[in-house]
Amino acid sequence: MSTELHLQKFPKKVTLKDGFKCTVRPLKKDDEKAFHAFFQAVPEKERMFIKHRVVDPEVIHGWCQNIDLGRNLPLLAMVDGEVIGDATLHQQLGGWKRHVGRVSVLIHPKHRGHGVAKMLIEEVVDIARNLGLERVEAEFLGEQEAGMKLFAMIGFSHLLRLEDHVKDMQAINHDYVLMEMQLKTDEEYAGSF
Repeated sequence: MSTELHLQKFPKKVTLKDGFKCTVRPLKKDDEKAFHAFFQAVPEKERMFIKHRVVDPEVIHGWCQNIDLGRNLPLLAMVDGEVIGDATLHQQLGGWKRHVGRVSVLIHPKHRGHGVAKMLIEEVVDIARNLGLERVEAEFLGEQEAGMKLFAMIGFSHLLRLEDHVKDMQAINHDYVLMEMQLKTDEEYAGSF
């Protein structure tokens, strides 16, 4: 199934476990200001763990003006025009990892605890499955225990941990953790009954 076909179900209104409501949809070019504000709201100590300098307006400008949903599909949770969460499916369209997607997620500090992260991850995994990917992986720094626990609850398992393998934005070494989830297609589910 093509990305465009699967994205026809968005925007999608979602009500979470405690009655919290948000709208889920892919990133659009005119989200630049709201997307930048979202990353600025993330505490600096958490931003150290993000691979890109997300407080730099030029980074966000580049992402919003060069959207390629086939390669990087940011799925946003929105409330009243404010970005409150982002889960992105990263894909390589060719090469030896073309069957593997990578999932990343970040939730605005004021909106944590409602289940937004879990919902966004599940939406992105569903998209990956429908695109025919066989696996999705998630990368963490060793200190990101809460994130690893959430991904494990969804069905990801630990593949490896490399001690002092990566450096954060302040050049401090951290353990690198890779988790993975194998995906079954609808046909595989149907064949198991």
